[in-house]
Amino acid sequence: MIKIYRTDDQRIHEEEKMADGVWVQMIQPTREELEQVSQVNHIDIDDLMAALDEEESSRIELEDGYTLILVDIPTREVRHDKMTYTTIPLGIVLTQSLIITVCTEDTPILQRFVRNRVREFSTKKKLRFVYQILFRVATLYQENLRFLDKKRLEMEECVLGNTEDIDLIALHELESTLVYFATSLRANAAVLERLTRYKRLEQYPDDQELLDDVIVENHQAIEMTMIYKDIINGTRELLSAVINNRLNNVMKFLTSVTLVMAIPTIISGIYGMNVDGRWMPLATVPYGFYWICLLTFVICVIALILLKKKKML
Repeated sequence: MIKIYRTDDQRIHEEEKMADGVWVQMIQPTREELEQVSQVNHIDIDDLMAALDEEESSRIELEDGYTLILVDIPTREVRHDKMTYTTIPLGIVLTQSLIITVCTEDTPILQRFVRNRVREFSTKKKLRFVYQILFRVATLYQENLRFLDKKRLEMEECVLGNTEDIDLIALHELESTLVYFATSLRANAAVLERLTRYKRLEQYPDDQELLDDVIVENHQAIEMTMIYKDIINGTRELLSAVINNRLNNVMKFLTSVTLVMAIPTIISGIYGMNVDGRWMPLATVPYGFYWICLLTFVICVIALILLKKKKML
């Protein structure tokens, strides 16, 4: 799908044809659409298709007549029947006359521009537009990281309850997401660092300030990712410790029950031996059976008290 936008008097509206000062938004484009944009703007079609490959890494390339910027952006996906986060490439192509964005999804980063919710947004100020996109990428990472931290807090509150395998799997998914975020943010940081060095990209003082803000926000997102990753590691270790402690308590309880149950088993085994009854205590006493049962019960109670004092129960 291809949509063409232009801003006039800080208002965005859709155009029918590509012209100077427009923004060409390509969302999951077909091969024919890619060839059309490639031919009209003299862009290598492989550069346009790079954003459609999920394995592409963030980079910036200066070609004859245009500049390609690839960054990773966060998005949602269903994993193990649960909604989680991952990263996908977003391609930005700067030509002399217009700007082109290519992505496999209609990301909320660009939706804010389409809905005219970004101040001082103009399709004619191409480089500033790029920096505004990168700023939204960094802030979206931070928003998603805060949401992930809330999910971690919810899992910590459930630690005192019944911890199941699904909780450990969910925690692993959070940790995997943070790994994706950390890798993508570092790659984006390399792109931002290269943008500060390129003389070919004409920058105005306001644009340079905005780029500095983008670098700060991206660095903050990296720091948040590493902090949350360390916290999740601690949460995972806490869950493992709680599970091991519960297992130890169960094993102690079962051991104690086994010891107590062994007492009547030993006594009944002794009295079941094939020997002369005259040599067995209480064998000839009236109600001897009941006295033996009472003695066995008393011994079991004493054993339970001792185990309780030893905190085995």
